[in-house]
Amino acid sequence: MDVPNEMSLRFHSYSDMYIYDKRLQSFADWPFREECQCTPEMMAKTGFVHCPSENEPDVACCFFCLRELEGWEPEDNPWSEHIKRSPNCGFLAMKKDFCELTVAEFYHLEQQRLCIYIRKTINLKMAKFVENVASTREYVQTLFGSMPVIRPE
Repeated sequence: MDVPNEMSLRFHSYSDMYIYDKRLQSFADWPFREECQCTPEMMAKTGFVHCPSENEPDVACCFFCLRELEGWEPEDNPWSEHIKRSPNCGFLAMKKDFCELTVAEFYHLEQQRLCIYIRKTINLKMAKFVENVASTREYVQTLFGSMPVIRPE
């Protein structure tokens, strides 16, 4: 599956992750449990959802800003790691529990979340396009690089 489609699926599946218990459920296989700062409870309180991959069992992604963090250590504090890497995350700026939000506040947050998703998708597509251009340029150079340049008179 290509990355933009994968992110699209994740974005839509994260729509109900405003609820703490839903985020906490995603940490069923989280490798850090006790005697550490990055427990499932702390990770979920910070807005993270556990989204492991084959090679990285400790990948966590903020459902709101879509920032993925991996390589967690037991002494890592989820709040400070999240703020350090996503200081403008709208979830971290929320002053109320989800259940206390007005409809207008919720829609404003969802608008922010959608803008983040669109920006990330565009950046990924642009990076893929640049990669394809470089690859095509290399291929064309291998085909025509040794041929003499013919200039019109």
